[in-house]
Amino acid sequence: MRAEPAGGSEGVDPDVDLARPADRRELAAHPIAVPMAVALGGGLGSLLRWALSGATPAGPLTGIPWPTWGINIAGCLAIGILLVLLTEAVAAPHPLVRPFLGTGLLGGFTTMSTYADQVLALSRAGEAVLAVGYLCGTLTAALAAVAVGVLATRALTGVRPLLGARP
Repeated sequence: MRAEPAGGSEGVDPDVDLARPADRRELAAHPIAVPMAVALGGGLGSLLRWALSGATPAGPLTGIPWPTWGINIAGCLAIGILLVLLTEAVAAPHPLVRPFLGTGLLGGFTTMSTYADQVLALSRAGEAVLAVGYLCGTLTAALAAVAVGVLATRALTGVRPLLGARP
């Protein structure tokens, strides 16, 4: 069970366990440092996505939007890799690394708003089956990509956490 901070959980990262000293380090940084790390990472991730999307010009939406799909799946694979490295393989990463890389860079790189807009556009274009397929297929592929990232990184690093335990 996770410790609940005094006054509720507003503004607290949901995957930070305040009962763990290592997790509290992340929140102990200067109050502006974490939002600034997220903003800087988010800006860089968004620029990277924009550059990759620009390499595949968009036409009328007539099928699966593969560039958005690929970006979202690549981002999910990267988050699986990153979280194993930061929570299981590295003893004490800098407290701003996860907010910068995870929430910021990869959060800005992936694009759930575009994905949702494309599902809606497919639906409005009379492509309801394709829209549902894209909706469910992306979710399934994204979860599988995270799992592949986690399992591959554990295999390559030799990290073997106990079931249900966090380091």
